[in-house]
Amino acid sequence: MINKEEVWNIVENYDLNNIHIGVLGSHSALDILDGAKDEGFKTIIVCQKGREKTYLKYYKRLINEYILLDKFSMMINDDIQNFLRNKNTIFIPHRAFSTYITYEDIENNFLIPIFGNRYMLRTEERNFEKNQYYLLERAGIRQPKKFKSPSEIDRLVIVKVQEAKRKIERAFFTAVSEEDFWRKANKRIEEGVIRREDLEKAVIEEFVIGTYFNFNFFYSPLKNELEFMGIDRRLQTNLHDFISLPAKQQLEIDIILQNVEIGHMGATIRESMLEKVFEIGEKFVEITKREFPPGIIGPFALQGAVTKDQEIVIFDVSPRMPGSPVIGTTSPYTKYAYGIQMSMGRRIAREIKEAIETGRIKELIT
Repeated sequence: MINKEEVWNIVENYDLNNIHIGVLGSHSALDILDGAKDEGFKTIIVCQKGREKTYLKYYKRLINEYILLDKFSMMINDDIQNFLRNKNTIFIPHRAFSTYITYEDIENNFLIPIFGNRYMLRTEERNFEKNQYYLLERAGIRQPKKFKSPSEIDRLVIVKVQEAKRKIERAFFTAVSEEDFWRKANKRIEEGVIRREDLEKAVIEEFVIGTYFNFNFFYSPLKNELEFMGIDRRLQTNLHDFISLPAKQQLEIDIILQNVEIGHMGATIRESMLEKVFEIGEKFVEITKREFPPGIIGPFALQGAVTKDQEIVIFDVSPRMPGSPVIGTTSPYTKYAYGIQMSMGRRIAREIKEAIETGRIKELIT
């Protein structure tokens, strides 16, 4: 396992006046690159052939250097890592990074300074012992009730299972009983939406009725402060498209509904709820310090709902850069805190910039 001394030794040999902010070309790369540019950094992006036009043609203003690979997984190769180190790269992880690069490689072989806690990326996986649900429970943050098997279902539940074709995404369906579970699951297996072997590892949890919010936070080790960056809500296909139809048409259509996240929209929450929002964020930060020292560094998101009793219930955790670019243009909370609109990408770059100026960069990387 890569230890902090190895990473620190690399940074000690960096030219801190010529740092490149690096990112894998997917997920929230544009947010990260744009924020780096706002704070005066050079950038470097790792692209995969066939998926590079967004970055190298349409938004080339954001790119100083690029690496074009046949497969993202090749970025673990020695020559690629040497190139990144020679460019004084600090790498920003997001969900696509931890999907295309294995956790084993991230933790043991990717010898590039990472902004954030590389050992927390694995907590996103349900089969990891100290996963996100473990952290939420230890932090005392309310979660939906979990069911170990379909036979335990005694209320409306939502089933989360990996999609058959897109490994980065999960398929969702609701059920009210064991019989309903298997009827819907078997139909999705027949349609090729999910695989039976993945269904065995599915999460079955209480369906919480409430207003859905994704709470985006930033924890600054330099200030020892939690910052609330704002809220986004996900646009999901084909669920949102279906429910926009009149009820009569819904009854006439027999299709499998899916919650495939396809976009984002900004939102706010009533001011009287803000202390509760900060409270869950602070609880999460403290538990990560105990379970995964030095704890969460930089961005993370707690995804959940607010019930009619104004209770916050958290479903999922993103222990890294969340994919919420809309925060930079729609969130009033960054304006309240900084006096200007602040994207998550720019907030990351600003933290790195301050750490370099104050000689504290080692506190931000693992």
